Amino acid sequence: MAVNPDEDTEFNEILRKHGVLPPKPEAPRTPSPPPPPTLEEKYANYSASQLRELAEEAPDDETERILEVLRRRRLQEARKVEMARFGRVYPISREDYTREVTEASKVNEEGDEQERGTGVVVFLYKDGIPHSDRAKNFINILAQRYPHTKFVSIVGDKCIPNLPDVRLPMLIIYRKGEVLNQLIAWGADRERRVEELEAVLILGGAIIPQVPRPLGEDRDADSDIDDIDDDDASSRMRSASTRTNVPAPKNLRGKKDDDSDSDFEFDL
Repeated sequence: MAVNPDEDTEFNEILRKHGVLPPKPEAPRTPSPPPPPTLEEKYANYSASQLRELAEEAPDDETERILEVLRRRRLQEARKVEMARFGRVYPISREDYTREVTEASKVNEEGDEQERGTGVVVFLYKDGIPHSDRAKNFINILAQRYPHTKFVSIVGDKCIPNLPDVRLPMLIIYRKGEVLNQLIAWGADRERRVEELEAVLILGGAIIPQVPRPLGEDRDADSDIDDIDDDDASSRMRSASTRTNVPAPKNLRGKKDDDSDSDFEFDL
């Protein structure tokens, strides 16, 4: 009598037990259901403000603690993004000028409902000129201090052919595709401080100070980059001007120039 090894019979079980038939293949296992998502996975795309609301309504202390950890992490991530916009000085060539300066100054920062464009500071310099070297150090400091403003640098006569050294360092301020101001031979008249250049760039429109974050207060990422109102901005600029004795004329200059200098207009 022929034996069907695939049949599930008592006789076949005896044959398998004695090794006459191979073991019956195991039935495939039913896959285990996936574990429920963790709170971190569940709320991966939630903003800091949304996480705060969830934490306030958390059913227990442990859930509230985890949500608070996630909220703080989200705030830290947002601040890193905020600080990473520029934060350094970008060397450029004359060929890069339109793209890196004029066009870049037309870009509105994300979330800027006033559409103020981007402040761009063009630093024209020449190595070996003491007040130019000193201003170069200041520019590096301010670029890190104000990452919402773009700072670019270029050797003076590589940008403007035959530019005299006596006009260096020169700073040209752009916003929304327009030249707002220019400083010629800044620091050539006397030794200056970084706070003075900082105040001049605020007055010239290159830098819009951010609202300081109160000590000990954790604000949501959604409100970390707040716009300052005109009155607050004006008071800050007046304060900076008073502190460094920098006037606020239409054209800010580092020294009093002769008539030919005062007629100078930058035109790339």
